Amino acid sequence: MRRFLVLAAVFAATAVHAQPMPTEHALLHEIAGQVSPDREHAIIARLVSFGTRNTLSDTKSATRGIGAARRWVASEFGAISRDCGGCLIIETPAETVTGRRVPNPTEVMDVLAIQRGTTDPERVIVISGHIDSRVTDVMNFTADAPGANDDASGVAAVMEAARVLSKHRFPATLVFAVLSGEEQGLYGGKVLADTAKAKGWRVEADLNNDIVGNSEGLAGTRETTRVRVFSEGTKAVETKEEADKRRYNGGEVDSPSRQLARFMDGVADRYLANFDVTMVYRTDRFGRGGDQVEMLNAGFPAVRVTEANENYNRQHQDLRTEGGVRYGDVIEGVDFAYLAQVTRLNAVSMAALAMAPAPPTGVEISGAVSVDTTVKWKPAADAARYRLWWRATTDPQWRYSREAAPTGEAVLRAVNIDDWFFGVSAVGADGYESPVVFPGPPGSWAREAPPPGKP
Repeated sequence: MRRFLVLAAVFAATAVHAQPMPTEHALLHEIAGQVSPDREHAIIARLVSFGTRNTLSDTKSATRGIGAARRWVASEFGAISRDCGGCLIIETPAETVTGRRVPNPTEVMDVLAIQRGTTDPERVIVISGHIDSRVTDVMNFTADAPGANDDASGVAAVMEAARVLSKHRFPATLVFAVLSGEEQGLYGGKVLADTAKAKGWRVEADLNNDIVGNSEGLAGTRETTRVRVFSEGTKAVETKEEADKRRYNGGEVDSPSRQLARFMDGVADRYLANFDVTMVYRTDRFGRGGDQVEMLNAGFPAVRVTEANENYNRQHQDLRTEGGVRYGDVIEGVDFAYLAQVTRLNAVSMAALAMAPAPPTGVEISGAVSVDTTVKWKPAADAARYRLWWRATTDPQWRYSREAAPTGEAVLRAVNIDDWFFGVSAVGADGYESPVVFPGPPGSWAREAPPPGKP
């Protein structure tokens, strides 16, 4: 009887349907079709040719070390910009750091290509990957460290996304970020976060691609049809007061970063053939980290994109053969058809985010001691309408929805606030739709400063 009443409540709401059919966009199909595995092969081969890209390696040589590699990336971004009529601004923000893995003051430099948005340029979508490489001893900056998959594959995804997306124009700004210093302590991620703060960017997403080109696991099995997207459940910048309220009312799995993962999963389902997103409810792999962590620590939504089947013989290893097993991160370990699928996911996700209205702000719900739930939000000029979402508190994906006029308030009749989680997405006149926003501080996309005690 209880189950019958719950279902009756769901279908009593006006214009409700599960998993609504989103608008299909020809542009996004076009972008997916423009990604070239051959170009990504050429990018990784060139990066490998620099011998080592260790953060502590030579910065003056024209042929070896991280300096030569960074200059080459900047020149390639420049060539892409010339092809699109100067649509990219190339910048190289840097900070001098000293730390546990950086014994002497060292300049950590990122290479950014910025494609300014047409109507909402302060809203920013970032794709990132790190250019630095390593062998077994992270302090060994002279040995060859090809870093073909960790993380030339991520850099290739960034650069190919820049080539493809620069052919189109978007309301929001796109940033293509090639970072340094990841292996020494996520320093390039901090440079990126500091740059975003200094520029006043409203970062809607950072899609950090790290180890995205291998499909063969240690046992020789291949996984070519899925990629993992890691996302934090609660915000790194959450205050104690916000945490207290969240523990009481829910929101542990509804941060903006988690909504990004759900958004990318939907993109894969609609625009990629035989390729799926596996959402992982962790900020990163167990006990490990990546540059997205520094963006999260600064209050920006971010996810980590990583291949489904890591091969640890090809990560952080000296180049050698032992017992018939070849160790080392060489180009032969990259599956370029698989890498192209990951790149398509990133490029289409960036385009979909940049074309959609910004995520709604001021989302609130009320309805205690009532059979109805009232949802409020702040209407915005770039949204033609909104969609109200709800799901059971144990569901991983948003399940039910109905459209709402851009009035800033709607009532879900006979949908009890106690039994469901709620959210709101913004829909543009052309049908592009933002990620869902969970009510209150747990789901707000507005950047918060880190609480006291955090950098």
